[in-house]
Amino acid sequence: MAVIVLGIETSCDETAAAVVALEGSVPVVRSNLVRAQIALHEPYGGVVPEIAARAHLGLLDRLISRALAEAGVGLTEIDGIAAAAGPGLIGGLVVGTTMGKAIAWAARKPFLAVNHLEGHALSVRLTEGVPFPYLLLLVSGGHSQLLVCSAVGGYTRLGTTLDDAAGEAFDKTAKLLGLGYPGGPAIERAAREGDPRRFSLPRPMRGRPGCDFSFSGLKTAVREIVARRPNLGPRDVADLAAAIELAISDVLAERTGRAIRIFCERHPEGRALVAAGGVAANQRLRRRLSALAEDCGLDFVAPAPAICTDNAAMIAWAGIERLRLGFVDALDAAARPRWPLDTRSERKG
Repeated sequence: MAVIVLGIETSCDETAAAVVALEGSVPVVRSNLVRAQIALHEPYGGVVPEIAARAHLGLLDRLISRALAEAGVGLTEIDGIAAAAGPGLIGGLVVGTTMGKAIAWAARKPFLAVNHLEGHALSVRLTEGVPFPYLLLLVSGGHSQLLVCSAVGGYTRLGTTLDDAAGEAFDKTAKLLGLGYPGGPAIERAAREGDPRRFSLPRPMRGRPGCDFSFSGLKTAVREIVARRPNLGPRDVADLAAAIELAISDVLAERTGRAIRIFCERHPEGRALVAAGGVAANQRLRRRLSALAEDCGLDFVAPAPAICTDNAAMIAWAGIERLRLGFVDALDAAARPRWPLDTRSERKG
């Protein structure tokens, strides 16, 4: 018999609902709907929390109805309701978790408060069935982390960002170049026509001990270049975009290489390097990580770009993984703007 979970994702600026089933041992995404809010936030060059929360409130109930209809199931056939409960923007999280709890209460179904980061961490098991343990590079607009994933709920963080996340660096430098929002795809498009060697940019933290990241110095260097060149032409923008993309990829690859050595020493049975999160959709980064994994004797695995970016299928799947283990939450489970996967870590994640 299939296990079927409705997933809800409202942690940032994507309103999403999905239905995922585990049919025997095979995961099946029956529906996966995402309504982006790019047009609402683009004038501001980034996400405005109150605007995001209001948009979630206006969209979510209809999106859930459509997700159920597209999946061909009613609430009586659903085995659980999973909602992203953190980390993220608290207004959006409250909208999503409140809706999830209300549906769970009304339908008398288990409620699963899912860590958004765990959704990313487990997404590769939805699409590729990767066994534990594996090394995860989780890179998104708000997070840059290297984690050993040993089990559902079992994560050890090897490194995190000390300031800006990689996705934030993409967004802020894209704004400086006038490329719009979201910055990652905009930088990647512009970089295709650029010379990445024309502008010299720093690689913060590269070569230092440990696996932590820092991207604020890179952002500052780009701001200084733009200030010295107030009239950037199309060629300047393309070359600078290419330099930014290369610098971020270099830092992520070098830090990941250090984490691989630690992972292989501690977990010789581990076979995979996994990349997830919105930045993991970047093709230059995927090529770099694939080559790095091959050199170290690991498989490189990443979900399809649509599953890398924020979506509700990954939340529903994390709900299935947790439901099967009996990890069910009470209806008073709180939304949490900060919620590290590695609960032993005290640093911001």
